[in-house]
Amino acid sequence: MTNSDDVGLERSSAQFSLSVLLQRKLEKLILDGELKPGDKLNELELSKRFGTSRGPIREAMQNLCARGLAEAVRNRGVFVRTITPVEAFELYDVRAALFGLAGRLLTDRIDDAILKKLYDYVEDMDRLAQAQQYSDYYRTNLEFHDYLVRSAGNKMLVREYHSFVDRLHLCRMRGLVNSGALTISNREHAEMIDAAASGNNQRAQETFFRHVARAKLRFRSSLEEAGLT
Repeated sequence: MTNSDDVGLERSSAQFSLSVLLQRKLEKLILDGELKPGDKLNELELSKRFGTSRGPIREAMQNLCARGLAEAVRNRGVFVRTITPVEAFELYDVRAALFGLAGRLLTDRIDDAILKKLYDYVEDMDRLAQAQQYSDYYRTNLEFHDYLVRSAGNKMLVREYHSFVDRLHLCRMRGLVNSGALTISNREHAEMIDAAASGNNQRAQETFFRHVARAKLRFRSSLEEAGLT
């Protein structure tokens, strides 16, 4: 016989799992650009789209707010967060410090298998850049950076790094897609791999830090070209 407490726990667990699944689906819509900064997240429309009740949708939206990808506006609803240029510059600064640490740690862990995978990513991005396949390049670029950070072997670093990068996704595409930026960025990727493979922790830390600092400059330049600063 199942008591009422057990039933309640099962229902709570099922709803939690569903809200996490819905959160991931909403994150994908945001990161793929289908839901853009400033777009309203409509509970009713989303519940119809995903074929679920509004409760798990509401919880998923709350989780997005906690992660900085959405924001709740009183008496108006929940919206995909808009990152201001000043916020973006600050996020780049903190990301550079974390990424530099990842490079320093990776130097002590890198092996032939990691090197091969990293160089495979660089080759793929070269091909995508030449073909001007911007969306595919962007996704591969994210995977490359994620693999670098995870390969550093520090779970806390991975968590903190992602908390900043997730918010940068809301504005970062602009910094990559302009004339020659893809090729330049990928050249820096190869420099980072070489630095990590050199065994010199300081060199790797500086090279990884410099890559993000340069990305910030490219982002700033793209905003200036668009008259947004």
